[in-house]
Amino acid sequence: MILPASRTSVLRIAVILLSLLVIPLSAFAAGTGIIPSIGPVRVEFILFAVTLICVAVFHHQTMYVALSGLAAILIFKFIFDPGFNLWEHIAGTPEKEGEWRILLNLLGLLFGFAILAKHFEESHLPEILPNFLPNNWFGGVVLLFAIMFLSSFLDNIAAAMIGGTMAMVLFKGKVHLGFLAAIVAASNAGGAGSVVGDTTTTLMWIDGVNPVWVFKAFIASISSFLIFGIAGALQQHKYQPIQRFNDPNIKLDWGKLMIVFLILVCAITTNYTLDFPAAGVWIAILIGATFRRTPWSEMKKSWKGTVFLMSLVTCASLMPVEELPPASWVSAFILGFVSAVFDNIPLTKLCLEQGGYDWGMLAYTVGFGGSMIWFGSSAGVALSNLYPQAKNTVLYVKNGWHVTVAYIVGFFVMLGVAGWHPHPPHKESHQKVTTEIPNN
Repeated sequence: MILPASRTSVLRIAVILLSLLVIPLSAFAAGTGIIPSIGPVRVEFILFAVTLICVAVFHHQTMYVALSGLAAILIFKFIFDPGFNLWEHIAGTPEKEGEWRILLNLLGLLFGFAILAKHFEESHLPEILPNFLPNNWFGGVVLLFAIMFLSSFLDNIAAAMIGGTMAMVLFKGKVHLGFLAAIVAASNAGGAGSVVGDTTTTLMWIDGVNPVWVFKAFIASISSFLIFGIAGALQQHKYQPIQRFNDPNIKLDWGKLMIVFLILVCAITTNYTLDFPAAGVWIAILIGATFRRTPWSEMKKSWKGTVFLMSLVTCASLMPVEELPPASWVSAFILGFVSAVFDNIPLTKLCLEQGGYDWGMLAYTVGFGGSMIWFGSSAGVALSNLYPQAKNTVLYVKNGWHVTVAYIVGFFVMLGVAGWHPHPPHKESHQKVTTEIPNN
């Protein structure tokens, strides 16, 4: 099949594919007042699935495909869902928080960490760092482990961007697609067991999940690292070994490093205090602008990836929560594969609404599972802004095969060691406690 080269042609094809589902269903449901479905599947899920298929096929035009999918889903909701209110969905109601916080936070983090990565690159530390890493395949393992460690207390987007920037310098721009998949996996694996290391676990924490409950995810993360870390490093070493720099004229820009450190500290601080790490990122960027030039041009380079991710997150937030399967270790395992195509942030929100999961196991599956495809996590989308070749879904899955193997092995190691221990729906438990106290 010959794919159309022009952007307009791709956009038209995406719109036609999505419209072909909407038009016949419109005739079917006209005047019934019932939200249509095909068999047991609500049409919103089908439209979203078609959008993701188009993203995989037309990987050079992902933003336009995602926007087309969002438009189709919104049109469908406006026509067939009498209870849908877009303003309430975004802004929220007194009973339920809207999506504005997540979307605004994502917008700030994606743009902010693009600037952070450029500051880090211009500090010249990535050029000096190879002199301290093993000058063989094990150097790639150490780099991936450092990324995983960073993401345990830093947002996985930042860890992936820092790791991607370092890899670009360490390997002179020749980074294997399998190693890029390993970078995404490392950034997601490190954050899976920490409520400050991943947006999904932070969402759990904000929603009332005890931070201790997600620690068990590290069992799976470490097990999976032994597979994707070694396999990815061997792929990279064969493709392009680490290049040492012995230029005595290269000196660290301590001002740039100070800005990077300030961004990280402010992000962690505002994550704890405001549940809004993006605010800290931009406070630090503006402070840094007073004594170093800010690479604002990075925002121009990353805006398409940012719009793409926000479109997918919005699409996912429009899915009907009552359609999720009952909570079990089997459904948690399957959700890991779902998160590879269904962005893990809104997927986590759906699971929190349903409740009844082993939150440590779910933190691993929805957090690490998104690494299997580049658009399955915000870290992958952010990294694809640095490495556009990662947007080829077929090649990403083919070269990053070890991430899928690592996910499966890590899950069953965790299941065997720690078992499945579902927590009662924490929202219901909290409400029950607060209503029973006066009766005592």
